[in-house]
Amino acid sequence: MSRSQRAYIGLGANLGDARATLRTVLDQLSAAPGIVTCRVSHFYRTAPVDAAGPDYINAVAALDTTLAPLALLDLLQALERQHGRQRPYRNAPRTLDLDLLLHGDIEMDTARLILPHPRLHQRAFVLAPLYELTPGLMLSQGSPADLLAALSDQSIERLED
Repeated sequence: MSRSQRAYIGLGANLGDARATLRTVLDQLSAAPGIVTCRVSHFYRTAPVDAAGPDYINAVAALDTTLAPLALLDLLQALERQHGRQRPYRNAPRTLDLDLLLHGDIEMDTARLILPHPRLHQRAFVLAPLYELTPGLMLSQGSPADLLAALSDQSIERLED
């Protein structure tokens, strides 16, 4: 894939210095081969969803990339491992979580990757920063603003740098 596509990445961390980790990984993403541009939302503090543990720091990055979806997923998982990501159980606290949310208009459903991300429309910590970056974006379930309004039970706080 040589033509650039817009991809959206969900970033989160709730172990260690989460803000510093997210800033570092954003620098690493910006410098990675195949990443043309990288814009990021504000950081948001959110309570864990379907899990226990400390609050998360979350953001969404909009990437223009020449990487195909699985190649981008490989890059994201390599960055997670580099930052000490462990997967002891589902929704465990983590040093870094990078989710490929959207990749152009590609739809796929494989053992490794489902696009669009199957739960992005159910997570305020994804929808708020996604809406901040791209207010006109439409998902198959509706606009991020409308979907976010239906998730008022999920606590989210925009942080200033």
